[in-house]
Amino acid sequence: MFEQEDTVVERVIEHLRRPVAIDRELDARVMRAISAVPPAKRAWPWLAALAVAAGLVAVIITRPWTGGAKSSAHAFQFVLVAPHAASVALVGDFNDWDPTRSPMRTANGVWATALELAPGRYRYAFLVNGVEWRADPGAPTAIDDEFGTPSSVVTVEGVGGGS
Repeated sequence: MFEQEDTVVERVIEHLRRPVAIDRELDARVMRAISAVPPAKRAWPWLAALAVAAGLVAVIITRPWTGGAKSSAHAFQFVLVAPHAASVALVGDFNDWDPTRSPMRTANGVWATALELAPGRYRYAFLVNGVEWRADPGAPTAIDDEFGTPSSVVTVEGVGGGS
């Protein structure tokens, strides 16, 4: 049972980490198409869906691996599939292991957040429901710490990277 779920989790993680190319003129075409429809024929659910889609396009366009200016900080997206969780927080060296500083948001049990990280090596974990520590199944596992909690490692490369 768990092996099948692990395969699903790995496929979801692989899919979420793929770069996405978006046409920069998409927002303008969508707005022109909306303006061309008479107000009486517009359906509010469709407008809401288009607004959400435009927001997602804006987020995807600003992701660093799609291009843009180079900086010493890099944006990283952290994802955990936990369909039965009520809350998930990202904790690690980058936020002093404080669960209030990096809460994650969910869409159908897939929890995600993005952080800007300076070059270096960071240990991190997911805190599920405020009590259960989980390592990232899509990242290297950290060597056991003195507390016995599972954690993972992310290394951010860059000028002066690695710590």
